[in-house]
Amino acid sequence: QVQLVESGGGSVQAGDSLRLSCTASGETFDNLAMGWFRQAPGKGRVLVAGISQFGGNVFYPDSVKGRFTISRDTAQRILYLQMNYLEPEDTGLYYCVARDKPLKTYVYPKLDSYPIWGQGTQVTVST
Repeated sequence: QVQLVESGGGSVQAGDSLRLSCTASGETFDNLAMGWFRQAPGKGRVLVAGISQFGGNVFYPDSVKGRFTISRDTAQRILYLQMNYLEPEDTGLYYCVARDKPLKTYVYPKLDSYPIWGQGTQVTVST
């Protein structure tokens, strides 16, 4: 059973940077397609970054493109989300997600494609 544990959230001001980390255990890391979802207050969960099984392909929605970078460290079994130029609209609970036995080069864009979720880490961006 894969377990995901996020860290790195916090309260920052607009324009600042944060790096989120997600440590995975219980499954071969390279067998996982992964991503980050955000849930803003009162809203649904949306994908902010996805990465394929071996990291060859990534996906970002337009709202974060150029500001967020997703990456994975196989040796450390960690997924990262580097967030720069943060905006108040980036406020929310950030979830690390994973899908085992994925198609090798595919980035899964939909919420229901990811059966494995972490507990989330809060990011708050103030003006």
